[in-house]
Amino acid sequence: MAVNNIIKRIQNIMRSDAGINGDAQRIEQMVWMFFLKVYDTQEETWEYNAYRDKKEYKSIIPEKLRWRNWAVDEKDGSAMTGDVLLKFINEELFPALKELPVTAETPRHMSIVHEVFQDINQYMKNGTLLRQIINIVNEIEFDDAEDRHTFGDIYEGLLKDLQSAGNAGEFYTPRALTDFIVQQLHPQLGETFGDFTSGTGGFLTSALNFMAPSVKSAADQEKLQKAVVGQEWKPLPYLLSITNLLVHDIEAPNIRHCDSLGTNMSDFKESDKVDVIGMNPPYGGSTDASVKGNFPSQFQSSETADLFLVLIMYRLKIGGRAGVIIPDGFLFGTDGAKRAIKENLLRKFNLHTIIRLPGSIFSPYTSIATNILFFDNEAADNAPEGFRTRETWFYRLDMPEGYKHFSKTKPMRLEHTAPITEWWNDRKEIIVDDSDIKAKCFTAQELLDMDCNFDQCKFPKDEEEILPPAELLADYYKKRAALDKEIDKTLSEIQELLGITIEK
Repeated sequence: MAVNNIIKRIQNIMRSDAGINGDAQRIEQMVWMFFLKVYDTQEETWEYNAYRDKKEYKSIIPEKLRWRNWAVDEKDGSAMTGDVLLKFINEELFPALKELPVTAETPRHMSIVHEVFQDINQYMKNGTLLRQIINIVNEIEFDDAEDRHTFGDIYEGLLKDLQSAGNAGEFYTPRALTDFIVQQLHPQLGETFGDFTSGTGGFLTSALNFMAPSVKSAADQEKLQKAVVGQEWKPLPYLLSITNLLVHDIEAPNIRHCDSLGTNMSDFKESDKVDVIGMNPPYGGSTDASVKGNFPSQFQSSETADLFLVLIMYRLKIGGRAGVIIPDGFLFGTDGAKRAIKENLLRKFNLHTIIRLPGSIFSPYTSIATNILFFDNEAADNAPEGFRTRETWFYRLDMPEGYKHFSKTKPMRLEHTAPITEWWNDRKEIIVDDSDIKAKCFTAQELLDMDCNFDQCKFPKDEEEILPPAELLADYYKKRAALDKEIDKTLSEIQELLGITIEK
């Protein structure tokens, strides 16, 4: 079954429905149907296993509401459509799934149905068009290995579309970056890989794909089923990530719908920690005082990326490894919290590598320059007294030959990280000229003496590109909006400190 045009066909039908407005709603609408279809296919496997073991399988979804019993069109005229279908979904299906009886004893593979539908919406208003879409979804045979694999590729394309879906773009990290970071972290079967802002599940599926070739037995398969741990607090990416893991044959995705920063750092136990962490924390956001209170006073910051770095420190096992994407602001920031976090990385962790990334990797969602911090929760060999870091290497990844910048049509690919891998395995300083250093090593003490300024091996300043007038105006408006947001955040913090409220 060719599924390459599935998404386009569905999107074209949705454009005719008055209830859907924009890419984000189209994606949410599609994915709850994909979820129920994939889950129904998974239930067929559980039913067979129960039958083989002479046990009974009972679905958490009421029989009438299971995908197979209302969504399949046998072409005999009995399939619901039009207003009847719309009424069934709006007044029976969604209310029932949102109110499924879930307790602490409910198995994870069942409770996810309830969790997924808590904050998901059904937007369509035309039941006839809805029936057409359901029929297209049913063309994909998720129990067919080839179809399932192909759909995995299509689903990846769907997730990439989030980059142009407004704020939803913050949940998608280019596959080239997740694959590269996982490749360098090298997770092994038997280890747990965590992402506490898992978004659409990109890091988790990269980790699964990396470990899958090591599966040689039923015991190995059991390890793979338990290999990844995620948390996501926004409803749409949570639904996307659950479905993503189901498509990747994880029967009970261990992704929790919660605020990762909502737990006091002192409350984490050893069982809450993982062996490997790959993350792209949200940045540019701010947090309220109640969230900051979950962190030690020296690490309390208004910048979410800072707090997530602290969270990683508390949730990484002894001997664990982490690769984290962070914005430029963290590298050169020397305010109290940022400096304290960086000093802690040098003293309590082995911060061995910082990769400077080109600014257009996340284009068109954002042009903010980013970096990858790689660190381990163990002391480096011959680390000096008072530090677990002996030295930190900085490496700048320049644009590949023939590229001025990455774009939606010319995105970053895994092969573009080859220069990093080649350098990684044979580390040397690279000095282009006195004002352009591409790779350099600093001792932990040297970085501390520089007031923890990690803004090293930066990109040389190019001549300013002259943009067409319309693009230039759009760029200025974007920068002004970002500046206004930063000013508003600072003013709010000042008002909070003073205990006053000023009407705008």
